[in-house]
Amino acid sequence: MDARILNIIDEAGIAIGQATREEIHQEGLLHAEIHVWFYTPAGELIFQHRAKDKDTYPDLLDATVGGHVEIGDTYDQTALKEAEEETGVKIDNKDLVFLCTTITNSFDEVTGRTNHPRRNVYAYCYTGDVADLKIEGGAGIGFELWSIDTLLNLPASDAPRFIPGILNIEVIKKIKALIVNNV
Repeated sequence: MDARILNIIDEAGIAIGQATREEIHQEGLLHAEIHVWFYTPAGELIFQHRAKDKDTYPDLLDATVGGHVEIGDTYDQTALKEAEEETGVKIDNKDLVFLCTTITNSFDEVTGRTNHPRRNVYAYCYTGDVADLKIEGGAGIGFELWSIDTLLNLPASDAPRFIPGILNIEVIKKIKALIVNNV
């Protein structure tokens, strides 16, 4: 049970209350999160394979980095901190590319929890070897490379490997544009 206290927010991102992480996911309350997508110059996205005992979406592929914005932290601070915690990569703020803000609401039928985040989504060009990424203890079981072109035309047979809704086509297209423009 995660008793960490987080802000409950409105759609503009303004704190309107507080609850434990557990309560937020049990009740589907809107809260602040980040995703950082690592992409390669070769046109691949790096997915984190979630641990089999995660409280939401266990054993599925997720963004390279994800995390809750803690009370007192900004989205950018959280993105940098979580990237280092979940991959071992210390990213310079100037190398983090803001892509968009999304609001989603998804119910996990396996665990009975709802994730309802207002999420800032970032991209980072990773030029190292995926094998050098460090797994955060208890959070994941590895990383996988997927071609952006494959993701944009994902066979239905592969879809169940991913967290529902994680493959935001507009985000993937924005990352592809970064690669094409050599950003």
